[in-house]
Amino acid sequence: VCPRGQRTDDNKICRECMGSPDRYDWLYLGFMAMLPLVLHWFFIEWYSGKKSSSALLQHVTALFECSIAAIVTLLVSDPVGSLHIRSCKVKKLSDWYTMLYNPSPDYITTVHCTHEAVYPLYTIVFIYYAFCLVLMMLLRPLLVKKIACGLGKSDRFKSIYAALYFFPILTVLQAVGGGLLYYAFPYIILVLSLVTLAVYMSASEVESFKDLLVRKKRLVVLFSHWLLHAYGIISISKLDKLEQDLPLLALVPAPALFYLLTAKYTEPSRILSEGGNGH
Repeated sequence: VCPRGQRTDDNKICRECMGSPDRYDWLYLGFMAMLPLVLHWFFIEWYSGKKSSSALLQHVTALFECSIAAIVTLLVSDPVGSLHIRSCKVKKLSDWYTMLYNPSPDYITTVHCTHEAVYPLYTIVFIYYAFCLVLMMLLRPLLVKKIACGLGKSDRFKSIYAALYFFPILTVLQAVGGGLLYYAFPYIILVLSLVTLAVYMSASEVESFKDLLVRKKRLVVLFSHWLLHAYGIISISKLDKLEQDLPLLALVPAPALFYLLTAKYTEPSRILSEGGNGH
């Protein structure tokens, strides 16, 4: 077993991690940092109600909490006091699950040599979630109590209660599936951004560009999905070859445009009426 901040080299000797996270590592950390923020925004919107004027301020507060938590997490990571972190390079999926590879030399006694081979990509996420939770509990209840005038007493804290549920879920997700998320997160972002955009536009009955321009909120949601979609494309391509990868960002608006151009042909009432006439 190696001390924290070290991993074994090819000769099975513990060496200190002196490298820096590459671009893909930062994109992974950015994805894990976005998860609680997106969930905060979703539940704030879900429970705020149409008449509440406090939703925007809560959105800004959630962004502030997650941003401060991310900065503090980087500052307390080695080297302390710097926004840079030193790390070990991820070589394969098994690096994330060293606890599954404890040897048993005589098939009786297990030698426990579990350590963080992907330092600090595994534990830094837990530290970040802890700071997010602490900052939320310090700031949000006071804010909500003062400004959530459009909600009842039982409803105004529901977005905070939701966070108390999803933070443990995110923690378990990172503990069990951190390595899988590391390799799959770009595709998860693309699929989720496509599905949620289609569901939102369908639920909001958006069938044309005019419907989008009626409410500013719809444009904000659309641009947010485009940003996520761009993040997924950048994560997959890693922008290693700019002349080849940058043109891929032109595909970002394609799903929304395809939806708007074909929505009128898939209107359920129209399909039913045409089917009835044909029959």
